[in-house]
Amino acid sequence: MSLEKPQKEMNTPNNLKYTKDHEWIRVEGDFAYVGITDFAQSELGDIVFVDVTTEGETLSAGDVFGTVEAVKTVSDTFIPVSGEVLEFNQTLNDVPETVNKDPYGDGWMIKIKVSDPSELDSLMSAEEYAQMIG
Repeated sequence: MSLEKPQKEMNTPNNLKYTKDHEWIRVEGDFAYVGITDFAQSELGDIVFVDVTTEGETLSAGDVFGTVEAVKTVSDTFIPVSGEVLEFNQTLNDVPETVNKDPYGDGWMIKIKVSDPSELDSLMSAEEYAQMIG
């Protein structure tokens, strides 16, 4: 009898694009929502603080837009495409563990106005991301 813990199936919704740094982006017209993936939140563990100080700034793809603090570590978060950070998800100030519970829904981190939609083409599909994380 094997006592190995069964590996949890990682959730990678098909309507999102993904980065090698484990961020996701969901485009809705000229705007997009960005957060960290199910894989990232599971690797980080219990998230205790989300810090975004870039609201109102225009960032280039790959720039740090904030940090996620878990019980044991702090990790930078990177914007997947260039754009203006319009909004930080204020829910995360009071309930940062929302990122653990619902990383692709209520756990979104920032809303952006996409500057260059062609940059989305360089991001991974759900299938490509799922292959990367194994």
